[in-house]
Amino acid sequence: MKHPFFARMYARVRPALDDAGAAEHRRRLLAGTAGRVVEVGAGDGGNFAHYPPEVTHVLAIEPEPFLRAQAVRRSAAAPVPVEVVDGTADHLPAADSSADVVVVSLVLCSVPDQAVALAEARRVLRPGGELRFYEHVAADTGRLATVQRIADATLWPLFVGGCHTHRDTTAAIAGAGFTIEELDRFNFPPDRVSPADPHVLGRATLRA
Repeated sequence: MKHPFFARMYARVRPALDDAGAAEHRRRLLAGTAGRVVEVGAGDGGNFAHYPPEVTHVLAIEPEPFLRAQAVRRSAAAPVPVEVVDGTADHLPAADSSADVVVVSLVLCSVPDQAVALAEARRVLRPGGELRFYEHVAADTGRLATVQRIADATLWPLFVGGCHTHRDTTAAIAGAGFTIEELDRFNFPPDRVSPADPHVLGRATLRA
């Protein structure tokens, strides 16, 4: 997937968002992860610095060439071994049951089909493995929900890397065979509202 304009825009604004609080969300997302990790849609590698030492290997998958190159550079300074590869969420370049943890971070908004992407996450997770997720999701009701529907039906996905704002991602995770064990829902940035709001951060396990 090539979104050169959005890729460069994201790489410019991501550090500012991290300074505004997203870095702490990334730290919380990854706290307690261990073993072999598959990170889907790694972007420019913004998560890499937050992996704890118990992680033995990260397979970071990013289809956008510009962001993937940025991620490769950032992987050199990561505190854990990170391998950055080309690939997409609907066809992960990883073997069945090969990951202890799958991480999705601001990516399920832009995949063509959430059910397919989550089925792939399920495939590569070992029994008892975890899905860690940090995503912006659909507003429940009201004016923001209406704005999101309009944005998704017009030019927002075209200009924002295929992003869709009105997706019920937690329902999609549960529907894909995961049990959500922890879930935090919050607005970010806290001082303004955008179509890409609210956010959720959580942990899910595979149902038997």
